[in-house]
Amino acid sequence: MSTPIDKGVAVNPTLAHAELIATFKRAEADAAHKFGLIQAAAHKGPKAIQAATETAVKAAKRRDSYAKKLEALGVNPRDFMAQPAA
Repeated sequence: MSTPIDKGVAVNPTLAHAELIATFKRAEADAAHKFGLIQAAAHKGPKAIQAATETAVKAAKRRDSYAKKLEALGVNPRDFMAQPAA
C-alpha cells in the first residue's frame, strides 16, 4: 500500500511527523526541568551541582538531537518550542 508521502504528495509536516514533534517537546520540557534542578541542588553542595549539571547537559543534547532530526525533515523546531512566560 502506498501512502501520500510515498507518492511525493505534500503532507502537513505536523501530521506526518507528529510523533517526532511530541518527542521533541517532551525532550525540551525535560531539559528545562533538569536545568531548574541545578538551582535546586545549589544548596546541597558541589557534588550535587555537578551531577545536576551533567544530567541537564545530557537532556539538552537529547533535545538538540531531536531538533536536528526535525530540521532534516524540513520542520523548524523553533515553531514548537515553549515560549517563556512574560
